[in-house]
Amino acid sequence: MPPRTLFLADLHLSPRTPALNAHFAAFLTAHQGQVDALYILGDLFGFWLGDDDSRPFARTIQTQLATFARHTPLFIVSGNRDFLLGAPFARATGATLLADPSVVTLYGQAYVLAHGDALCTEDKTYQRFRRVVRCGLTQWLFLRLPLAWRQRLAGDVQRESGAAKVAKPYAVTDVSESAVLALLARYPEAHLIHGHTHRPACHTYATPQGARCRWVIADWRAEVMGGYVQVDASGVAAKTWLGGA
Repeated sequence: MPPRTLFLADLHLSPRTPALNAHFAAFLTAHQGQVDALYILGDLFGFWLGDDDSRPFARTIQTQLATFARHTPLFIVSGNRDFLLGAPFARATGATLLADPSVVTLYGQAYVLAHGDALCTEDKTYQRFRRVVRCGLTQWLFLRLPLAWRQRLAGDVQRESGAAKVAKPYAVTDVSESAVLALLARYPEAHLIHGHTHRPACHTYATPQGARCRWVIADWRAEVMGGYVQVDASGVAAKTWLGGA
């Protein structure tokens, strides 16, 4: 098998998504030991309630990730739905949690990795919300609530954010070009890979260092599950895993 590294994002796994959960488990089994590494760039979960979540769903996913990580390096960037992933989760799964953004060099080429929500700077309401929920005190208080309360609050937030997103113009909920160019300027020679927007594509930017690419990873949905980005010595390609090898 030629050297290659895979990138996923926005799977939104939960107890209510059994088909997606099963497809993800099969994806892990098919690729463990067969690729150089797997990077999950945020929103692996529909909502992560905290590393003390002992529900069967949470334990099952952690066990599957731990089995995979024994064979293949696993890296995770937290997203807007699973920003509460912490050190206990990393220990339980064998994953390495990465900062957002992070830079890696693969097959001689540098890549900036991000979830993508921080790049949606035109969405002022969301950015204010993001600052609040990423605050250490907010998280400390939330994690001290009973798990059932956290579940209820997470459900309310998801419903409200979903309704708000539908009401916003397309350009507001997408990444802003100025934010992308500012990020690329911080990392000369690097291309960008991210998720979050659910708008898979490859965008090209002219910079003083030459053409730079921004790859957006496909989200997983019941009707279109299995999208990922593959990086190898020849570059980057968008793919869909349908099962099998």
